Amino acid sequence: MVGPRPAHYQTAELRLDKLVVGPFENNAYILRCLTTGVAVLIDAANEHDLLIPLAKSHGVRQVLTTHGHWDHIQAVTQARDAGLEVAIGEADADMLPAYDLIIHDTDVFEVGALRLHTIHNPGHTPGSVSFLVEGFPLLFTGDTLFPGGAGNTSAHEQASFTQIIESIDHRLFGLPTETIVLAGHGLDTTIGTERPHLQSWIDRGW
Repeated sequence: MVGPRPAHYQTAELRLDKLVVGPFENNAYILRCLTTGVAVLIDAANEHDLLIPLAKSHGVRQVLTTHGHWDHIQAVTQARDAGLEVAIGEADADMLPAYDLIIHDTDVFEVGALRLHTIHNPGHTPGSVSFLVEGFPLLFTGDTLFPGGAGNTSAHEQASFTQIIESIDHRLFGLPTETIVLAGHGLDTTIGTERPHLQSWIDRGW
């Protein structure tokens, strides 16, 4: 349950909880505005019997999907059945069984008093997006950026290593060094930790 466990990140204005779900240990995030009680779920990835009641009980009204790969969308149908609005990047929309809203680059989503800015990050999938929380060092990157490198571009159709590197370099690495990277799997990192290694990723080719 979210309540008894320590928050993954918390200030007077917001609380972030991180839940690891499914066989591929996907990260699902509940970001809650503490001023209004409104929350959002980043990636309805799996374990709908855990995620959806938890999301509903903590004020989630919307699911923001970082990309359309199957391991990140296993609870989407149940989320919509529970009355949550599901949003997905335009180029990935046909990967979902159903959705309610298309996400475009630079879209801003209001979660109570919080504002999440959309960054289109093609490469892992054509429609991959990241979400930056305005005024806070929180960046949800899905499978675009991880500790130690970019997301996988070798195992999926329409993936592009060149594109994901350009996307990370031009759209993410200009953010402040202290920005926390909240990836779709595994541990957190920061922009400052990863930025110096870009050329080594290019040289190794993954």
